[in-house]
Amino acid sequence: MTVSDGIMGVLQFAVDGVSLQQQTTANNIANDETPNFSAQDVSFEQSLQNAMDAPGGATAQTTVTNSTRAPGTNGNNVDLPTEMTQATQETMQYQSVVELLNAQFRLVQGAAGGSFS
Repeated sequence: MTVSDGIMGVLQFAVDGVSLQQQTTANNIANDETPNFSAQDVSFEQSLQNAMDAPGGATAQTTVTNSTRAPGTNGNNVDLPTEMTQATQETMQYQSVVELLNAQFRLVQGAAGGSFS
C-alpha cells in the first residue's frame, strides 16, 4: 500500500493488517499445546506510520515474524494470557478501523447527493 492511495487505502491497509493479526493470534491460541510450535507476530503499524510520515508518500508493508518469546518445556512459546489479551485488543482495533472506513463511505455517499447517515 502506498500512502498516495489516500485515506481509503490507508484504512483498507489497516483493516487487512488487523485481520491478519487476528488470524495469526487465533492460530497461536489453537496451537497452545502443540509441542515445538513457534508462535508468530504480525506487524504493520510502524510501517504504516513511517509511510504516512514520509515526504511524498511511501509504501507500507505487513510483516509476519516468529515470536521471540522463550519456549516452555515442550518447546512451545505460546503465552496464552498474552495471546488472549492481544485477541481482545485486535477485536477492538478492527471494530474501530471498520467504523472509520464506514464513516468515509458515508462521506462519499453524502457528497454524491445521498444521505450522510
